[in-house]
Amino acid sequence: MQGNLPPEAASFVGRAREVAVLDGLLRRNRLVTLTGVGGVGKSRLALRTVRGHSPAPGDGTWWVELSPLRDPALLAATVAHTLGLSPQSARSDAEELCGWMTDKELLLVLDTCEHLVSACRHLVGDLLQSAPGLTVLVTSREPLGCPGELLMDVRPLPADGPGSDAVALLRDRALAASPEAASAFADPVGARLAAVVCRRLDGLPLALELAGARMRRLPLAELARRLDGRLEVLCDADPALPPRHRMLRTAIGWSHELCAPVERLLWARLSVFAGGFDLAAARAVCAGGPLPAPRVAGVLDGLVAKSVVRRADEPGTGTRYRMLDTVREYGQGWLAELGEGRTVTDRHAYWYAALAEAAEREWLGPGQVDWHRRMTADHMQLRAALEHLLRTDAVAALEMAGALWFLWFSCGHAHEGKAFLERALAAGPRAGAAYERAVWALGLTCLLRGELDEAVRWGLESTQAARRLADPERELRAAYLTGVSLLMAGDPHRALELAGPRARAAHGGQVDGVGWLLCRLATAYALSALERFEEAAQEARALREACAALGERWLRAYADYVLSSAALGLGRPGEALRHVRAMLAGKQLMGDRVGIAVGLDLQAAAVAAQGDGERAARLLGTGHAWWRTVGRPQLGSPSLTALRDRGERQARAAVGDAAYERAFASAVRDGAVAPAG
Repeated sequence: MQGNLPPEAASFVGRAREVAVLDGLLRRNRLVTLTGVGGVGKSRLALRTVRGHSPAPGDGTWWVELSPLRDPALLAATVAHTLGLSPQSARSDAEELCGWMTDKELLLVLDTCEHLVSACRHLVGDLLQSAPGLTVLVTSREPLGCPGELLMDVRPLPADGPGSDAVALLRDRALAASPEAASAFADPVGARLAAVVCRRLDGLPLALELAGARMRRLPLAELARRLDGRLEVLCDADPALPPRHRMLRTAIGWSHELCAPVERLLWARLSVFAGGFDLAAARAVCAGGPLPAPRVAGVLDGLVAKSVVRRADEPGTGTRYRMLDTVREYGQGWLAELGEGRTVTDRHAYWYAALAEAAEREWLGPGQVDWHRRMTADHMQLRAALEHLLRTDAVAALEMAGALWFLWFSCGHAHEGKAFLERALAAGPRAGAAYERAVWALGLTCLLRGELDEAVRWGLESTQAARRLADPERELRAAYLTGVSLLMAGDPHRALELAGPRARAAHGGQVDGVGWLLCRLATAYALSALERFEEAAQEARALREACAALGERWLRAYADYVLSSAALGLGRPGEALRHVRAMLAGKQLMGDRVGIAVGLDLQAAAVAAQGDGERAARLLGTGHAWWRTVGRPQLGSPSLTALRDRGERQARAAVGDAAYERAFASAVRDGAVAPAG
């Protein structure tokens, strides 16, 4: 079963009737929106319901968390990447989504949409019209306003006595904070007092969770006393708010007042983070004044204990933290009151800009896989930092957008990268090292999108800028961009002139630099396209050895691809299979969807050459499913298309058209699953 449902952060209490009602609504309606005040439990209700929803849709249930997203223009890209798509065409992300979903049967959950209502309304409308098998569940503080939208208002938990759901939630969270709290709820007086607390907090789940976490240090009676002593004052703070919104802000404000001053300060400063963050970022961004860097970890642990911040250990990235939207919004208000908004936001932006530069420096090294995981985890923070710098520091924005070339080019974010780079180039200086790198990076995004004329144009501009800087490494990078763009258009001779051994020697530069290695890859591609397979293999082996010495994986896998292609061209399909398996293992490790799709076509051609037509058909079907996630089959390349077609012809000849079609269709239905060895 496909899908990406997040784990439930804590035990689920109550809501049995609502779960049953929502499950029924999803069976009968294609668009359901859960509305209600922040902190009322919309997301938890949605998650619990879709986890148990049966029968599950054939293409899975997919959860798209939108709370960290601030730019509506990136909504479709965010949904696409969550679904595992990596669009590499000139079409928009929304068009790619609609095309990919046409024959899919899936349940899509868009969580926390109130700040993106207009963008969500348009995207959901387009998707529902394009994909008859799609069902969408939305959580939002307000409706989307789509035709056919069914609304379900999520209300606070019943708080009508000691046996209510609200008291059960308060008790559950109190026990999680301190097992000794059980005695307070067992006593009849304590049980009645708990019911009073729940009524005073209006049964709002977030307020109850914050109160329950306080029972680690405060007995129930003291908790109630402090609550009674402060609620009336706090409730009068913003009478313009609707009652439930006012109650939630009151409960959060009460929890805020119970924090130590240094905890309140960290709460406010942490509100600049969009989504998840790690301890190193929290120290860099939030330290200062009465909160020195060595104290940040301990104070952060205190906020975790109070349920203000949530902590999770994520595979590949370690411990990360995040705030619920409502809690973060409260912190932003306090940050403004402190007059630190611009200062802390600047710190956030420059920290992630420095992180981008560090990742770029170390990309071709043993930490490449770890950097890939880290930058993927910090994607929302990188976006937020770039957006801020585009508004406040055009030079830094240009530097950061260019430094992230590997994210745009190697990690499947070509559409987003192109948009950021165009904005940065329009606002920043038109000369210098940052300009040249950004131009080169923009050309790479055009190359991936199939805009080959544009890619050549930016490649030539990059070449001129690099010559003005007298930088051989940058000249080699530009030569790669121009050469591969011409190669993709069908001119391997010109690619070889620009990136081949003579050109590399003329430029100079370091043999283990990005430019030199990329040109070596372009040379191997061009020689293979010219059917000079022995020479292609020689270049690819040298490239692979250089990458292995560096500990690099992304380029090394493409060297394996050329070795496989050359072996196949020399009539050695068994050797070709060994190399392409190594290539696919590397691409799977890096999550490179283009590389996996390319590799599957080559693996199918090698299998077909061995006479196994049925397996070749299955591999081509799986490859077709992967190409659909990319959006541009065979990247529009004549050589890649010819390889794929040759594999199909040989497979059909081996097993016949009917058997081929059955095996191919079966693999397409299974979708873009991880390639097997």
